[in-house]
Amino acid sequence: MRKIALLSLALLFCLAAPSAWSSEAVEPPQKDWSFDGPTGTFDRAALQRGYKVYREVCSACHAMKHLAFRNLADIGYDEGQIKAIAAEYTFVDGPNDEGDMYERPGLPSDHFKSPFANDNAAKAANGGALPPDLSLIIKARHDGPNYVYGILTGYEEPPADKALQPGQNWNKYMPGHVIAMAPPLSDDGIVYEDGSPQRIEQYAADVVEFLTWASEPSLESRKRTGVKVLIFLMVMAGVMYAIKRKIWAGAH
Repeated sequence: MRKIALLSLALLFCLAAPSAWSSEAVEPPQKDWSFDGPTGTFDRAALQRGYKVYREVCSACHAMKHLAFRNLADIGYDEGQIKAIAAEYTFVDGPNDEGDMYERPGLPSDHFKSPFANDNAAKAANGGALPPDLSLIIKARHDGPNYVYGILTGYEEPPADKALQPGQNWNKYMPGHVIAMAPPLSDDGIVYEDGSPQRIEQYAADVVEFLTWASEPSLESRKRTGVKVLIFLMVMAGVMYAIKRKIWAGAH
C-alpha cells in the first residue's frame, strides 16, 4: 500500500508540475508582422536593418551556420556589397601546394563565420552555456517571432523577493524568468542610416524579421504558390460545376 501511495503522489506531482511551470510564463506581445497571413511578405528594409543588428550584436555569441553570404542577395544586397561583406572575414582554407593550411578573405560562397572555433570554446566563453545557432531559432520556438521579440524586449529588474545568482538576469517573458544572456540591446546602440528609430523595440523587431527570413527564406514563394493553387482550384471547381449542370440538365 505504501508503494501505491508513493506512486500516486509522484504521478500527482508530475501532472501538477507543468501547470505550475506554465503559470510562471508570461505571454509575449503579439505583433503584426509584415510576413503574417497568406499574402504576407518580408520588409526588405527591415531585413537589412535586422542583418545589421545580428552582425553588430548577436554574431558576437551566436552562429548562423546555415546561411552563406550569397544568400544576402535575397534581402536586397547586390554582388559587390556581398563580396565586400564576405571579405571582411578571414577563413582558414587549404591545404595549399605545400600541404599547409592558410588564411584567406571570405567569399560569397562561404557560410557565416561562427564566433567560436567549436562548442567547447563557446561554452568556455559563456559561463558553460552554449549559445544556440540562430539559423532556425524562429522555427525552433513556439510562436517564434513573438517569442524572440519578447525575450529581446523583456528584460527588467527582478522583484524584491527574487535573488539572482551572478550572471543571471530577469526577463518577464522567459519561462521561469531567469536567463543567462545579458540584455543584448540598448537604445542608440546601433546606428540606422535610414532614419529608423534607434530604440530597443525597433532593433528587436528588425532582427526578428531577419531571423524569420533566415529560418524560412522560401516563405514568400511558398505563399505565392499557395495563392495560385487556391485560384486554380476555385476555377476548376466552377468549371466542373458548369459541366455537371450541362450533363444533368435533361435528367428528370
